[in-house]
Amino acid sequence: MSEQERHGTSFRGHHAECEMSQAMCNIFNNLRLENEHCDVVIKVDATEFSAHKIILCGCSNYFRALFSRIWSPSKKRVYKIPGISAEMMSLIIDHAYTRSVTINQENVKELLIAADYLCVLDLRQACCEFLEKQLCVENCIDIWGFAEFYSCLQLQQNAYLFILHHFEEIARTSEEFLDLSLRQLSSIIEKDNLNVQQEETLFEAIQRWISHKPDERKGHLPAVLPKVRMGLMAAEYFMNNVKNNSLVKADKACKPIIISALKALYDLNINGLCNTDYKNPLTRPRLPYNILLAIGGWSGGSPTNGIEAYDARADRWINVTSDEEGPRAYHGSVYLNGFVYCVGGFDGVDYFSSVRKFNPVSRTWHQAAPMHCRRCYVSVAVINGCIYAMGGFDGHVRMNTAERYEPESNQWTMIAPMHEQRSDASATTLHGKVYICGGFNGIECLFTAECYNPESNQWSLITPMSIRRSGVGVITYREQVYAVGGFDSNNRLRNAEAYNPLTNTWRSIHNMFNPRSNFGIEVVDDFLYVVGGFNGLTTTFKAEWYDQTTDKWYQAHDMAIFRSALSCCVVPGLPNITEYTAPREDNESPSQETQASSSDSIQSI
Repeated sequence: MSEQERHGTSFRGHHAECEMSQAMCNIFNNLRLENEHCDVVIKVDATEFSAHKIILCGCSNYFRALFSRIWSPSKKRVYKIPGISAEMMSLIIDHAYTRSVTINQENVKELLIAADYLCVLDLRQACCEFLEKQLCVENCIDIWGFAEFYSCLQLQQNAYLFILHHFEEIARTSEEFLDLSLRQLSSIIEKDNLNVQQEETLFEAIQRWISHKPDERKGHLPAVLPKVRMGLMAAEYFMNNVKNNSLVKADKACKPIIISALKALYDLNINGLCNTDYKNPLTRPRLPYNILLAIGGWSGGSPTNGIEAYDARADRWINVTSDEEGPRAYHGSVYLNGFVYCVGGFDGVDYFSSVRKFNPVSRTWHQAAPMHCRRCYVSVAVINGCIYAMGGFDGHVRMNTAERYEPESNQWTMIAPMHEQRSDASATTLHGKVYICGGFNGIECLFTAECYNPESNQWSLITPMSIRRSGVGVITYREQVYAVGGFDSNNRLRNAEAYNPLTNTWRSIHNMFNPRSNFGIEVVDDFLYVVGGFNGLTTTFKAEWYDQTTDKWYQAHDMAIFRSALSCCVVPGLPNITEYTAPREDNESPSQETQASSSDSIQSI
């Protein structure tokens, strides 16, 4: 727990009805404390607070109504306030005079209730904002219910989104999850933007919820089971763990649901995920939490400004190109603090030092400070809230220089140079260090690699890769640094290797389907994706992904644009995620009557 969380945060606000300077606030507060010119006494239980009506009216419509001649005699001086503690009243009166109050974990809920009761709206809002900052896996469900009860709509919505985005961890570890009502659970698991990578996880979460109160909840299974997108499950898991589940088999109302799921599994197996129209809620993919952007590159003999967003849950690419941005190739892209930064590059004529940043919510482009050097074939990475740009080609020489960008100051600063001149390298971060591998020094393709320590501002060589790689893709995946593909001065490569920083050793992994250099690389939903590139003959739109668990590559849907020299980055948690994903049909779950009329060929269950 941080110091701020322990001791609270001091809220300072103003009231549009009665704005006062700090000096005036101090004068009126001193008058109150000295009981000068006070014309009202607020009594809570046995505690009395002397105050000025005009000050209390300035912070609350409750007091305006209370002191109105319609509701009380003009000479009335003592007002008893029920339903609130003396401690909370003291804080609210202090706030009325000083425009500040300390909100902490111990008082925030009671203070919000009191502020809501007394219509102190800005204090109520401050309590909501404090609670929003405290959202975590352990408390989000409680805050969601609290916000709903007191009609704190923004807090309620933000807590709900937090639950959707962190559902897997919440369902696995949270004690609050077990106390969800059927209504609450249903409202969570039916949503397209529920962040579950596999529907199997959701089914197991439902089992955990039912097992907490089995006698009371096992009858709810027919209500929640259709909200699990069983058509997206592995067929073996469905047959062994869902269809043959003892609770499912014991409840006759589940039979038509299982029949419908079997038909959905069959249809999806025949048609494939990419060809479904998502009208069937049993096979409609959830919305992804992370979006992979493939930006720019070299296509058809010239640079492109094309941007495609990959919806990993639906295995589809969506064109999100902005005509506001010009073409750019051999650049670097990173996501930081809500912006996608495009760094350096080449447009066929000029080598760029410029940096452009894209706001994926407003879908607008903005200029950031330029680098000190022009950098085509640049390597980029993010660590500790800063962007690092390393090496590249300035139109004359391959560089070993590197620089760091701080978004708060919008400034680039040169850092220690690398050991090697590197263009066409690639970089990533792991355990507080920047790793850069391979590249081209103007004479030969490189197999060397090095890492940078921001604390010491020093580069250190690490064990070289097993093969020379220029135009390589480098990414951190499951605590290791992966170097994928590239050009060894003779061939475009399909092979890849992984570096373990704990042992300072490389190991080979399974080959890709396609040879490629100068491609995009990222990790999405715990899988490593490679996109586009040059295969030795032509640019490609091919994409594929690697699963470390199986040590295998799998084909992903092709991009619409053939391109190499592109750059990729991952954007998390977009509020406008549907602008970057395949459209989903917002249909209700099928009725039991519809489910019961499924194909007779699968009645024998």
